[in-house]
Amino acid sequence: MWLKLFFLLLYFLVLFVLARFFEAIVWYETGIFATQLVDPVALSFKKLKTILECRGLGYSGLPEKKDVRELVEKSGDLMEGELYSALKEEEASESVSSTNFSGEMHFYELVEDTKDGIWLVQVIANDRSPLVGKIHWEKMVKKVSRFGIRTGTFNCSSDPSFLSCRYCRRRGWVRSTLIMSVPQTSTSKGKVMLKEYSGRKIEVEHIFKWITAHAASRIKTIYNAEHLKEEWNKSDQYWLKIYLFANLDQPPAFFSALSIKFTGRVEFIFVNVENWDNKSYMTDIGIYNMPSYILRTPEGIYRYGNHTGEFISLQAMDSFLRSLQPEVNDLFVLSLVLVNLMAWMDLFITQGATIKRFVVLISTLGTYNSLLIISWLPVLGFLQLPYLDSFYEYSLKLLRYSNTTTLASWVRADWMFYSSHPALFLSTYLGHGLLIDYFEKKRRRNNNNDEVNANNLEWLSSLWDWYTSYLFHPIASFQNFPVESDWDEDPDLFLERLAFPDLWLHPLIPTDYIKNLPMWRFKCLGVQSEEEMSEGSQDTENDSESENTDTLSSEKEVFEDKQSVLHNSPGTASHCDAEACSCANKYCQTSPCERKGRSYGSYNTNEDMEPDWLTWPADMLHCTECVVCLENFENGCLLMGLPCGHVFHQNCIVMWLAGGRHCCPVCRWPSYKKKQPYAQHQPLSNDVPS
Repeated sequence: MWLKLFFLLLYFLVLFVLARFFEAIVWYETGIFATQLVDPVALSFKKLKTILECRGLGYSGLPEKKDVRELVEKSGDLMEGELYSALKEEEASESVSSTNFSGEMHFYELVEDTKDGIWLVQVIANDRSPLVGKIHWEKMVKKVSRFGIRTGTFNCSSDPSFLSCRYCRRRGWVRSTLIMSVPQTSTSKGKVMLKEYSGRKIEVEHIFKWITAHAASRIKTIYNAEHLKEEWNKSDQYWLKIYLFANLDQPPAFFSALSIKFTGRVEFIFVNVENWDNKSYMTDIGIYNMPSYILRTPEGIYRYGNHTGEFISLQAMDSFLRSLQPEVNDLFVLSLVLVNLMAWMDLFITQGATIKRFVVLISTLGTYNSLLIISWLPVLGFLQLPYLDSFYEYSLKLLRYSNTTTLASWVRADWMFYSSHPALFLSTYLGHGLLIDYFEKKRRRNNNNDEVNANNLEWLSSLWDWYTSYLFHPIASFQNFPVESDWDEDPDLFLERLAFPDLWLHPLIPTDYIKNLPMWRFKCLGVQSEEEMSEGSQDTENDSESENTDTLSSEKEVFEDKQSVLHNSPGTASHCDAEACSCANKYCQTSPCERKGRSYGSYNTNEDMEPDWLTWPADMLHCTECVVCLENFENGCLLMGLPCGHVFHQNCIVMWLAGGRHCCPVCRWPSYKKKQPYAQHQPLSNDVPS
């Protein structure tokens, strides 16, 4: 997870550097920046109208270019970035979808139950033609959709059960008309009211003027200095207030649309300075230029438009206000996007077969999204507590301090740039992922990892083996030894095994439990080093000398064989052939320590010939012979015990278990199942099992 988070942060850093690189290229080719101001005099009449349409100002009564240019100047400064975005949006000939309501409940759920948006609905009365024609309606939909106004069509005669006709008659819609839904109060999630268009001119500009007039009526408007002074010094429930000081009849449509979108979070105030004679108070509060967008916070005043990406448009101001006063839903959507971007990194980090990559990706997506939703539940409950007002206030203060910096303005500008160019965003993400895949594959090849060269068929085969292993056999890898299992106590599992004889003969139990079995070294009490004993035994036969030499090197060889046996196939060569091993429960009558003591009787006594049982685990049976290879334990050899208590050479029993025989060679107790320990006793070295 931390690796994917690191790669995601690295990707964001690449996007930031790439945006600065694009700005440098534009500056090198044209000599301008996105924050550079544009002189409206140098623009054409068409471009000026495009700017007014994006800001939501009507120009139907302004035939001259001079009047249109003055209206642009009155609404706010124009930057190169805003001009580029407006022209790009105008050139895009994408058709905006409009909702067709199927009935009364559909209309109620989407329109009357929407508390933070504007709806424009064309009602077609029973057996009547629509008020606005198809061509004009498409233009209307495209014009209002850029301000977040949703549109739809309600046909009173579309419902075969005539419920829509009754609903239209109950509402008084006996003729085709236009309906606008606007929140009625200034509180969040308040009631909505439906307004009907009563104009005579059925034109796009007149209808749009009617919409903006009703939307602007919800904004508090100030017409004189005394009212401004009273409002400026008043403290109420709103922590954020944004003022528009302009010489306009009504605020732009984007400003009115934002006031509805941020209902209950931000208060929008329009200061009309058109007929002001005394503007001294404006100078006292720091307002020198017209028009000005001023954000009033408990920490001070912030002038919108002085940083990168702060354009006079709906998208730019919406992202700015969301960063200062976010909703819980905004934070959830942001966390959802980040978590899914991080999860998709698994597609490139995972190496091996293509199918394996997508299986791991689907698993990661499901896991991460489930954990995200589960983690948000206590957060939502935590925010409902009544004693968190101070915590909430300090959190918002921290957001306001951090998101009014220059770095935050760059991040918002980059967000708007990449959101308007989704192809560039996806291509850079794919390129970043391919680079991660290349370096990860190179690193694993250097480590001789066989996963890199695995194909789809091999991985599917291993996946099927894993699935059948856990479907028909005890789940040994999910539990650390020694956890008890109910395999023998559950008759259903036994019957399932009998129903599949091939699975009975060739079990597919994972061997990862072997590494949890106890291991230790066999030691004898009082046995001297092999070199000293070899000096005192010059008259020993040649076969005894070779046996002692093998014993000296057995420790290193067995230790090196431990990892190779655990990771290689069961057919790997070993000093013990597991197929030829006996399963008899045989104990030697004389320990190797005692025989060694007899060979070198001048150096040892009988008390020094016993094995060191203190080094053995408490639940292991005492013995001196491995029944797999039928050889005695030599001093220093590596031993391994099973849950039943029987002890063997580590290499012998690992080869036995890895070959598919998951039981004790002596008593046939399952090697993955815990058994009650035997009563402890101290057997003599010459004890012989019956």
